[in-house]
Amino acid sequence: MGGTRLKMLGVYAMLAAAACAQNTCARAADELVKFNTAPYIVGQIQQRRAIERGEMAVDTTGAIQGYLSKPDGDGPFPAVIYLHGCSGLNPAARKRFSELLTGWGYVALAVDSFATRGLEEACDRPMPDRQADAWGALLYLSKLPFVDQGRIAVVGSSQGGIVALRLASTRDVKLFDIPDGLDLKIAVAFYPRCGVASEQLAIPTLILIGELDDWTPAQNCQQWMALRKARGAPVKLVVYPGAYHAFDFPGLGGGLWRFGHWLKYDAEAARSATAELHDFLAAHLSN
Repeated sequence: MGGTRLKMLGVYAMLAAAACAQNTCARAADELVKFNTAPYIVGQIQQRRAIERGEMAVDTTGAIQGYLSKPDGDGPFPAVIYLHGCSGLNPAARKRFSELLTGWGYVALAVDSFATRGLEEACDRPMPDRQADAWGALLYLSKLPFVDQGRIAVVGSSQGGIVALRLASTRDVKLFDIPDGLDLKIAVAFYPRCGVASEQLAIPTLILIGELDDWTPAQNCQQWMALRKARGAPVKLVVYPGAYHAFDFPGLGGGLWRFGHWLKYDAEAARSATAELHDFLAAHLSN
């Protein structure tokens, strides 16, 4: 990494710290909110047929909670949906993302896909329908007067990153009841499994992953990048040398063995990823 890049990383860190020092972050405290998952279109068809048969219709939506933060002012602001990993929404990670994003001028909605479902983790079991959660978050944000519904991004970590890639993938059939014209602007995926994505993506996407990640291997993303042959929306893949899964979580310290995989914080990779995130959001969500 060159000296200029290191200086820029230092600038971003100082900007984020300055924003919090000026109470921008403190005033943008998380507000617990609830919203519904996005309904499936096929679910509506099933309900109508059930009613026609005289049967009780099944509710295909469910209440999900999240934590909403906003910068000072009336907006409208661009917004970022944050999707957590399989261990759940870590309070420290939630606070870190909220402070970072609101300090940069974005509304932040950290979605908790587990709390209302009574789940502690979903690392060794099938994950719930988190795409519906994310689309529900998009619908919720689009109705807030201080959010610019044309500038909403999704950022996901690990399992959340996998969901982000699925959201960014091209779709042959519309599955969710989302108003025409309402869509995510961009996606950012921290250490996802890239093989879940379609070869062509529908929106610009940034992927950040560690070279030594043994849970969601970087090689999987490199192979996927080769298969897509630069077709579809632009994708940037950044692989951090010597970094493991969850390289941006300071609480991991010197490393942690969990669910058969090695998790370890890497300060340099974390700083670089923060700069990449900043630049990518600014490039696509600015006025």
